[in-house]
Amino acid sequence: MAEKIIMLACSAGMSTSLLVSKMQVAAKENGKDYEIFAKSTADIDQEFKTNTPDVLLLGPQVAYMRETVQKKADEAGIPMDVINMADYGMMNGANVLKFAEELMER
Repeated sequence: MAEKIIMLACSAGMSTSLLVSKMQVAAKENGKDYEIFAKSTADIDQEFKTNTPDVLLLGPQVAYMRETVQKKADEAGIPMDVINMADYGMMNGANVLKFAEELMER
């Protein structure tokens, strides 16, 4: 079983798939056993009920949903924030992984 579960959410869950792969590589290189996956923002409610991620990261393209998703995350006790646009655009998995870890430590 994974140490931590990191969920990324975007419009369809597809554009974050490459970032998930890069984050998985970075986690493995750092000896971390994390489950990292991407879903559509439409799947957030269901994932909070079934998978209960330790952190939720929104893709910058859905940052406009931040307030609505933040309320759901707060109710579920799950830290949430929007991925830095530069890290997302460069598909910098190591930086996004570090950001997720920092959110989980708060």
